[in-house]
Amino acid sequence: MKNPIQLLICLLGFAPLCIAQTSLESIPLTEAGMDKTYINQQVDSIMQLGIQEQAFPGAQILVAKGNKVIFHKAYGFHTYDSVQKVGLDDLYDLASVTKITGPLPALMKLVDEKKLDLDAPFSTYWKPWAKRKDKKDLTLRQILSHQAGLVPYIIFLEKVMKKEKIKRRFIRTKPSEKFQKQVYEGLYVKNRFLRKIYRMINRSEVSADKKYRYSGLTFLIYPELISNLTGTPYESYLRKTFYAPIGSKTLGFNPMTKGYPNKIVPTEMDTLFRKDLTHGWVHDENASLLGGVSGNAGLFGTAEDLARIMLFYQNLGVTLNGEEIISKTTAEEFIKVQYPENENRRGLGFDKPLLGNDTLAIADAYPSPKASAKSFGHAGFTGTFVWADPETQLVFIFLSNRVYPSRTHRKLYSLNIRTALQDVFYTALAN
Repeated sequence: MKNPIQLLICLLGFAPLCIAQTSLESIPLTEAGMDKTYINQQVDSIMQLGIQEQAFPGAQILVAKGNKVIFHKAYGFHTYDSVQKVGLDDLYDLASVTKITGPLPALMKLVDEKKLDLDAPFSTYWKPWAKRKDKKDLTLRQILSHQAGLVPYIIFLEKVMKKEKIKRRFIRTKPSEKFQKQVYEGLYVKNRFLRKIYRMINRSEVSADKKYRYSGLTFLIYPELISNLTGTPYESYLRKTFYAPIGSKTLGFNPMTKGYPNKIVPTEMDTLFRKDLTHGWVHDENASLLGGVSGNAGLFGTAEDLARIMLFYQNLGVTLNGEEIISKTTAEEFIKVQYPENENRRGLGFDKPLLGNDTLAIADAYPSPKASAKSFGHAGFTGTFVWADPETQLVFIFLSNRVYPSRTHRKLYSLNIRTALQDVFYTALAN
């Protein structure tokens, strides 16, 4: 319950101070000055096409203007059998959206607290890199903006599989003292496998040519770094420092262990590793082998809770009681393009519009060509997408399970559905 001063602040219309509440306030599209008929017709048409072309079995869209939800609608079903309809409070596997909603706010705060320096060698904080000639001078700024030349991805699953069979050396069907982290129902990974993951990351190659090259490798080690620097377990730190203050109830890892009443949308039918429909456990195999708690993937959440954290960023870190969790200076530094001279569009952790995006046709743009250069967000492999635009105060959330039943379903990309949907709201805003 708000105290009288907080209530007065909210009533006076200082919206950024009021974003952490039981539920986000909603207003009609017309009250936001947008054409309801145009938006509904356009969005319905695009979503029907996506479902018809099997870009995804179902999905949902949430759009906020300012700090108020102006559109939130669900389409289709969890799977193509048309049994379970998509619900507005369903939980989704966020995939790489985890990167900006999990470790990134913690890294921002640690920079604020001067426990991390963006331009100091990362080996200052991650000691194994101090002995690696190709890594010892890489900075956190280079790494977060994907300018460091790191390998994009390492498939650690190859180390626990042989001829499509799981090696008992690393995976067991029952927990024990040496196999404590749960990978999936009836699967537990060896505790020491974490050391192998770190060792492979530490020894991975680095390109001498420092050009834009997307890499999620370090996001696998950020949880331990964050825990070490804060003195608090990674997931607990995120919950206490960010998720609880902004009013989130569902952002978290391993939802099957949390007892949420929300229905969880399944992802892929895994025929290689888990031999099952991946449902309620992280889809990404690397995050899975970390016990589902990682920085590259593993976070689950609802569209509304994603809107909360994107509003938190868009409002530059202001919360309900006016406490500055992340300073405006740090927030602005993270969301700006870092290396435009190298044709690198990225911010620090955040994705940004293509350079020159506003001059492109919608078929070639990413995201909408009408999104401002100040906008930022991230996409996820499972079919998720979040974007915030401080200039227009527009937050766009798209959640789907496009990898059902298989990751070979790529029409979400070829039909350019997310960009087209986002563009509808920008067009309505302009008119």
